Amino acid sequence: MTVLDASVPLLEIRDLTITYATRDGPVPAVRGIDLSVGPGAVLALVGESGSGKSTTAQAVLGLLPPGARVERGTVRYAGTDLVRASEPVLRALRGRAIGLVPQDPMVSLNPVQRVGRQVAEVLRLHGPERERSAALARAVELLDEVGLDRPAERARQYPHELSGGMRQRVLIAIALAARPRLIVADEPTSALDVTVQRTVLDRLDTLTRQSETAVLLITHDLGVAADRARRIAVMSRGRIVETGATQDVLGDPQHPYTKELLASAPAFAARRATLVVPRAAAPEGERAPDLVVAEDLVKVFASRRARSDGPPRRAVDGVSLRIGRAQT
Repeated sequence: MTVLDASVPLLEIRDLTITYATRDGPVPAVRGIDLSVGPGAVLALVGESGSGKSTTAQAVLGLLPPGARVERGTVRYAGTDLVRASEPVLRALRGRAIGLVPQDPMVSLNPVQRVGRQVAEVLRLHGPERERSAALARAVELLDEVGLDRPAERARQYPHELSGGMRQRVLIAIALAARPRLIVADEPTSALDVTVQRTVLDRLDTLTRQSETAVLLITHDLGVAADRARRIAVMSRGRIVETGATQDVLGDPQHPYTKELLASAPAFAARRATLVVPRAAAPEGERAPDLVVAEDLVKVFASRRARSDGPPRRAVDGVSLRIGRAQT
């Protein structure tokens, strides 16, 4: 494994400007932004829908959609300018050096391929396990590492047979399969309920910390940003309006838009005074054992119609909860 200088950014974005072609002319989506992520660091890029966060993530991966154009600026990964890189260079970097955890697993996963084979495919393309049997065996290990119970059984299932939290874990396994140095996590848990979201993010945090993988975390959720990133960049209308240490930016915001974001999230505002410092273990004995724990609970009912050929109905899909002593 190559040892990287922690003082040199692994990902460095400078003066990046991106427009979309429309009938009325080019419309700016990203306006001259600067960002950097060091080796092993986590940067949260936050902002409301349409602020330019996902377009920025697509530029990092060289996956801008048709009609999008980089007008100026650079996106450098370990010194390589991704804006001007050829498609073969980008293909070599995707998966092997830069992993992606996308937003919607039902869109991102192949619905007609077993999930184990989808993980194994990345390993055969970018990892050391080029033989099919070795790749499938390693895929089962990865599914276990991301927290799936009965991983060998899960590997033989199709995406629709898994809960939302399970599918998101599969995407994390795919993103980490080739041991990339950078993960781009684009709203990785926005479709999950809060308790499943925490479980999935905990697993992602643990695995990236163990491998010293850097993370660019794209999110609209200030709570997720506060819990998971030491540094934060706030994006509005294509511009970075405020950046710095997470506790400083969210604890004492300076820009009106950041203040507006905080005001629109009263549940988060109530906890601003006690922001959690991420990637640090809690003091031993701080939390009492939970009395009730449910993780990724799924309950399926068969149709009552004797002649029904329809699929069974899911009454509960990927619900997690914890109840401690004296809690309601």
